[in-house]
Amino acid sequence: MSNLNLSDVPTEELVDRFSENGVAQDQALLHDNIEGFTRLYWQMDAINEELKSRGEEARLALLKLYGHPNMQVRLAAAVRTLAVATAAAKHELEAVKDSRHFPQAGDAASTLSSLAEGRFKPT
Repeated sequence: MSNLNLSDVPTEELVDRFSENGVAQDQALLHDNIEGFTRLYWQMDAINEELKSRGEEARLALLKLYGHPNMQVRLAAAVRTLAVATAAAKHELEAVKDSRHFPQAGDAASTLSSLAEGRFKPT
């Protein structure tokens, strides 16, 4: 994906790729593949930055990933929509936390705590 110009990719396809990368990230976690997880993180970050450049409506397209069967996808979508859909994103993070599906439940709890304490400021 690094050679692909994301500005040429339709928003819906970016959301689909974000979801696919989240599922792949989950698999990387399960197999202790930190390098693969990190590579996928940066790909998802690039997608998020492209969505940001398109405005709030494009960023809100990630909301369709709330409730996704994969907890990593849900976590990543919620974190990246905190700035544009704060209440909904917090609700999704609470749902991931309450699922007790680790490590994502722990990450969701940590994110919520960091938000409450002001250590994390979504952009």
